[in-house]
Amino acid sequence: MSLWNEPAAPNPPRRVARDWVLVGVLVPAAVIEYFLRDDLIWGPVALLLALGLVPTLLWRRTHPLAMVFVAFGILTVLNVIAIGQPVDSIGLYTSMYVLLLPYALLRWGSGRSIVIGMVPLLAAGAVGIAAAHISVGDTILSIMFFLFPAVLGASIRYRSTARFRERDQMKLREREQLARELHDTVAHHVSAIAIQAQAGRVLAESRPEAAVEALRVIEGEATRALAEMRTMVRALRDSDAVDFAPQRGVGDISRLAGAAGDSPRIEVSVSGELGDLSPSVEAAAYRLAQESITNAVRHARHATLIDVRVSGDEDCIRVTVIDDGEPTSIGRSAWGYGLVGMTERATLLGGTLDAGPSAGRGWTVTAVLPKAGAGR
Repeated sequence: MSLWNEPAAPNPPRRVARDWVLVGVLVPAAVIEYFLRDDLIWGPVALLLALGLVPTLLWRRTHPLAMVFVAFGILTVLNVIAIGQPVDSIGLYTSMYVLLLPYALLRWGSGRSIVIGMVPLLAAGAVGIAAAHISVGDTILSIMFFLFPAVLGASIRYRSTARFRERDQMKLREREQLARELHDTVAHHVSAIAIQAQAGRVLAESRPEAAVEALRVIEGEATRALAEMRTMVRALRDSDAVDFAPQRGVGDISRLAGAAGDSPRIEVSVSGELGDLSPSVEAAAYRLAQESITNAVRHARHATLIDVRVSGDEDCIRVTVIDDGEPTSIGRSAWGYGLVGMTERATLLGGTLDAGPSAGRGWTVTAVLPKAGAGR
């Protein structure tokens, strides 16, 4: 996609608390600088410029192009007036806050806004250098200093866009995996319907009551298949690959106890009512436990124990994975998009997933899934 057609960054923050703090600091700072400096030839103009452009900071994210045109258009006009005058600068040092505007333009603006906004930026920079009467070396340094905020904004925008794309890809992969699992579940239900229909047809004349019972089974299987298909339609994406490996379930979670070797030790406990689970929920419970264990083994520093608890009640199944790794100041951020995929899977099945530091030390992941899967 060309720069001209690049869309604006999504969901730019509007005016937040730090913006008002910045305004509250810049206004008195400009006034103080005006009274302390005795080298300003155009002092009132410089003060008016510093104070008048402060409001552009409040709209720099939501209307970056307009704010750049306002601020740098005024700067260009004043610098043109200053050309040939014995003035090195007509601005206060406080006015350097306007460099936040090119940062905001490249961070939040659309590609079209960026291309158009570079016109007043480059014009203001060129005229300002011409009016300042500086050497070639100082000119190069000034250009680098002037363009640094814009380059920084573009860099942060690129990293943010890449992060969002990776997160979306993780969600997509999780949806595809769930769709494949649901495909197997629906196929099972449809096979049961076909068998019962054949049996009912054979018994219809000799044993009508058996045919009625077959119809009841067909009705139940059809209802479950329809519910699973609705979930599959919500989750399915463009992928024709089908995984024919048998699905894992709650009964297989105990086998994970020896999956990580001797360090850290993995203990699994299973309790409660777990006999009436939807096949998709069984598979999801296993996947969530497996992913949580894998993340703990990789990222829990000096962990000695990973405790996996699976419990069921009348309506829900709860999977809890706790490790005793060392707490860190930044949390378990290295888990990255694994948590995104796990949360996506739980949400698609009508459940929830929470992850965060434990009360003492370590990390806790808790998933709660309805036994029947997503609501019918």
